[in-house]
This record gives sequence, C-alpha cells and structure tokens, in this order.
Amino acid sequence: MLCTRCRIRTAVTDDGLCTFCSGTRPPLPGGLIPPVSAPGGWGVGTWPRSPVGLSRAVTALLGVVIATDVFAIGTGLRVRDLWDGLATDGSLDVYGADGRLAERLYGIAALAQGTGLVATAVVFIIWFHRTRRNAEVFDAGVQRMGPGWAVGGWFVPLANFWLPYRVAGGIWEASAQTRPDGGWRTVPRTPLNLWWSAWVATLLFSRATGRLWERAEEPEEIARAAGLVAASDTLDIVAAVLAILFVRAVTRMQVERAAHAPAPAPAAPGAHK
Repeated sequence: MLCTRCRIRTAVTDDGLCTFCSGTRPPLPGGLIPPVSAPGGWGVGTWPRSPVGLSRAVTALLGVVIATDVFAIGTGLRVRDLWDGLATDGSLDVYGADGRLAERLYGIAALAQGTGLVATAVVFIIWFHRTRRNAEVFDAGVQRMGPGWAVGGWFVPLANFWLPYRVAGGIWEASAQTRPDGGWRTVPRTPLNLWWSAWVATLLFSRATGRLWERAEEPEEIARAAGLVAASDTLDIVAAVLAILFVRAVTRMQVERAAHAPAPAPAAPGAHK
C-alpha cells in the first residue's frame, strides 16, 4: 500500500505513512555534516551538497535570457511599426531594406531566445534537483514528492503546471532558515509564489501570442501580434527576475541550514584500529 500522504513510497506505519512522512526514517550516520567538510559546512561527496556554484550559473543564464528578451522586444517593436505603417498609411518600408533587416534581426532574436531558454532550463533543473536532494537530508518528512520529480515533473503535460511547484514547496519548507539555537523561524513563501505565478502566466501568454503570430496574415493582424509577442517577452523578463530571487533565496537558506546542522561527534580513541 502506498503512503496516504505522499502517494509515492510504501506505507510502513499503522496509520498508513511511509518512513519519510512519518518521521521514522533512520538518521544519517554521523549527523548531517560528514567528518571531512569544505568551508561553509558542506560535505565532500555526500549530501547535502552546495548549490552555490549552480545557483551562480543559473543566475548568469537568466541574465542572458533577460538580455535576449530585451533584444527581441526591440526588434519586435520595429517589425510592428513597419507593418503598422503599411496598415495605416500604405507605407511600403516593410518590403524594403529596413523591413528585411528588421525581419532578419527578429529571427536572430527568436533563435537567441530559444538557445538561452534551453541552456537555462538544463542548468536550472540540475540546481533544482540538487536542492531537492539537500531538502531530503534537511527534513524528509515535509517532502510530498520524490527527488525524481524535481526533474520529471517538468515534462508531464498539464501536470507540469503544478508538480514542480509541489517539489519547490517541499524544498522551501525543508530549507527554512534556523536560529542560532537551532529553532525554526517562519520564512514567507513570497519569492516562490511570485516566481511560479509569473512563470505560469508567461507560459500561457507566450503560447497564445505565438499562435496569433503564426496565424496573422493581414498587416493589421501582424502588427497586433508583434506587439503582443513583445508584451509576452516583457512578462518573461519579470519571470526571469523573480526566478533569480527564488534561486538566491533557496540557495541562501540551504547554506544557512547546513551551517546550523549538528557536527558529528569525534571518533573515540582507537576506533579506527
């Protein structure tokens, strides 16, 4: 029988919970921090592993996404103006050298956006999976989805509007900052909620505007679609900025969480003999 809470692992308790959800999972040997650790309390070759390097890479790539969006907005608005000129006063600039250059730059912008998005998505998912594995060490009992869903959840049609958010919620809760005395303090989910809302809105809006652009045939329709695509790119910039804030917040909390983890007890004399 599956656990009645997470619906993923096998139930082992009388009330139908798995070892993770019931909090009966055996503790990690030697505590959360291994005997050989790197600066900041991160173990070498064991969980938890530092997400700092990956977070910096994700932040840099999100900056690239923002730059390509800005480029796309500029070229898209130029295309819109040219087609709008044809629709309103019969200007034929869209068929001249200016129009050909604008269309070429618009295509380059779209290619740059696609390349930047794929690269960012790959590194972001790697970071997301690492923080989920760290969350398993920090507090497995608050996790509602297994670590594999940190990757697979993004590729399930329709469900990918919800599954990654559930994973992120578990990461956020397990990574909550601790006081020096080891007690928990509440950390609002505002960065998580804002980022996910903007991401879903961007995904839906970009799909809608993309269809309008593909179906546009008349000059008025092309000009309107180009303007809406530019608006979609603007929303994508907002989502990227919020994603940076989310990544930085989770990374910072996990660094602090690891720093407050109990150190392993020193080995007894002669234990390795």
